[in-house]
Amino acid sequence: MAEIDPDDLLPNDRVQQSVLDGDVSQLTRGASNRYAGEGDTFELGGATFEVTSVERRTLGDFTDADARREGSESLEAYKRRMERVHPGDFEWDDSDEVLTYRFERRD
Repeated sequence: MAEIDPDDLLPNDRVQQSVLDGDVSQLTRGASNRYAGEGDTFELGGATFEVTSVERRTLGDFTDADARREGSESLEAYKRRMERVHPGDFEWDDSDEVLTYRFERRD
């Protein structure tokens, strides 16, 4: 367990604000880098968050529930958002390996 820099896990201000607002409780990143471990904590806006799980999976494992935890209303909306925020270098491939980080507010 370690305290991590939220900028390492949460890629931008919009995502960080969504975490603070309670709209995002999970974030998925490419499997080539590990940004946090289970039990790690980070501080945002004076609040403490704990990483409760880190799971290696494929994009094909994603469900509507995953999409909602990531701040989208459905899996289809999540796919469209990923393609929009990664223009030119991202295509949804169910076999792509990713790491899913779940976290909870602790204060």
